[in-house]
Amino acid sequence: MDLRAFLEPIANFFNGLGVPEPIVHWGHPIMMAIVVFAMGSFVGLTGWRGRVVTDGSTAVQSRADHRKLAPWMFAFMAAGYTGGLLALVMRDEPILSSPHFWTGSVVLVLLAVNGALSLSGFGGNRSQLRTAHAYLGSAVLCLMFVHALLGLKLGLSI
Repeated sequence: MDLRAFLEPIANFFNGLGVPEPIVHWGHPIMMAIVVFAMGSFVGLTGWRGRVVTDGSTAVQSRADHRKLAPWMFAFMAAGYTGGLLALVMRDEPILSSPHFWTGSVVLVLLAVNGALSLSGFGGNRSQLRTAHAYLGSAVLCLMFVHALLGLKLGLSI
C-alpha cells in the first residue's frame, strides 16, 4: 500500500470536519514553528549549557531540563510530521516530491538516532558518544531551520 492510500481515509475524516482552509494550509507551519523555534532552541540551549557551564548546580539543572523536554520535542515533531503529511493529502498535493518532506524525514530519523544514543546511556557514559550526541543534536537543529524555510517556500507556493 502506498503512503497516500494509507493516509487518504484519515485525511477524508478531517476533511469531513469542515476544517477551514487557512487552518489546513497554515496550521502545520504555525504549530511546527513553535516546536522548532521555541522547543528546539530550548532543548539545544539546555543541552549545551549542561555541557559547558562551570557551576555544577546550573549544569545539573540544564541537563535535567534537556532530558525532560527533548522526548516531548521529538513526540511533537513526529506528530507534526504526520499532520503535515495529512495536510498535503487533504489539499491533494504531492507528498514525496518536496524537499520539505525529505528534510522532515531526515530530521526525525536523526532525532531518533540521537535519542537512541541517549537512551543507551551513551554506551556506558563514553565521552565520545556524549560529544557526538551534542554535535548531532546541533546539526539537526540547524537542519530544522532549513526545513522551516523550505516549508515556508512550499506553503507560499501552494
